Amino acid sequence: MNRTILHVDMDAFFAAVEQRDHPEYRGKPLIVGADPKNGRGRGIVATCSYEARKFGVHSAQPISQAWRCCPQGIYVRGEMSKYARVSDRIMSILLQFTDLVEQVSIDEAFLDVSGSRRLLGSGVEIARKIKARISQELGLTASVGVSANKFVAKVASDLQKPDGLVVVEPGHEKEFLAPLPIGRLWGVGAKTEALLSRLGIRQIGDLPRFGRAELVRQFGQSGERLWQLARGIDGRPVSPEEGFKSIGHETTFERDTAGRQLLHDTLLELTEKVAQRLRAHQARGRTITVKLREADFSTSTRRATLPVPVDTTEKMFPAAWKLLQTLIREGKRVRLIGIYASNPTTPEDAGQLELFGRPPAKDRKLAEALDSITRRYGDRAITRATLVAPTSQSRVRGRKVVDSAARGKG
Repeated sequence: MNRTILHVDMDAFFAAVEQRDHPEYRGKPLIVGADPKNGRGRGIVATCSYEARKFGVHSAQPISQAWRCCPQGIYVRGEMSKYARVSDRIMSILLQFTDLVEQVSIDEAFLDVSGSRRLLGSGVEIARKIKARISQELGLTASVGVSANKFVAKVASDLQKPDGLVVVEPGHEKEFLAPLPIGRLWGVGAKTEALLSRLGIRQIGDLPRFGRAELVRQFGQSGERLWQLARGIDGRPVSPEEGFKSIGHETTFERDTAGRQLLHDTLLELTEKVAQRLRAHQARGRTITVKLREADFSTSTRRATLPVPVDTTEKMFPAAWKLLQTLIREGKRVRLIGIYASNPTTPEDAGQLELFGRPPAKDRKLAEALDSITRRYGDRAITRATLVAPTSQSRVRGRKVVDSAARGKG
């Protein structure tokens, strides 16, 4: 039996949620990310509406460049706890169509609906039902690719955004991929694309004609993978247990700094956000990673694996601050810091370690109280007293938000 795989990808997710919740933003160029500070901001664009994309704005773009492209745009800082809650509702809808759902980021997932076809109809019928449910219940649009494998479904979902639906029938994968740019292949970054272009390979259809042996000679094991993908061959299953690989936040400072108190307070705030999002996804992180980028853009990371998975600031921050201090170099100014939680477990799994231990700790009660307040009043309704100190007011409020997952294309 041919597999039927869907890739569901929300359209301009953060921006779409803001436009849904703020009618005055609809139909206008909306940029979610750092404060542009009239073109002098130093953060990045998290995402933007399709109206903003017409001006050349795009995700991961420096916010100063976005301002130059679209000074008339509406710039807002994201509210990640809200997006996480919407994401949970999306995933709950998907799980009503199949239990084989692999969430690969906050706004996209693969579904294997092979076993659902007898009850719910063909892949395209299921895709239409999913799109309708998301629209009716959440007021948002999703683009869906339907294919016999994950790679082709992923490519298909991106071709007719927003609100797209692209179906690739089994046996037509190679034909579907052939006219697309070679950069669409997983594993083909800018350097590989440039090299392939010099070899005369500019479209995916050019790759099979190059020869399997020659690709392996040129690129090693990656050449074999490229040869298979160009033919639409991808046997990877949809794996619900894969889920999120990491959740993180980064901050770019308005001015490069060497102030330890500012670094401490900023890391504390970032840790609070990461912990909050872990709880929103009902996950706990076992590995903590911190990142530091100096003024000359040299970047370093340190990580530590904790004995017990955590999802509260009180448990995460001491380890994170200890790691960051090993990266701070005397006399060197810092441009950016970040923190990530990875190697996740579910609360039930982590809880087994405390089965005969103490009742819920104070940090857990505090976290639950904070979550209750932010769910009702938003991310900025409450903060720690240390984060309203004068030293905390001078840093950039815009943040880059990262949900990392295992994807074939980096």
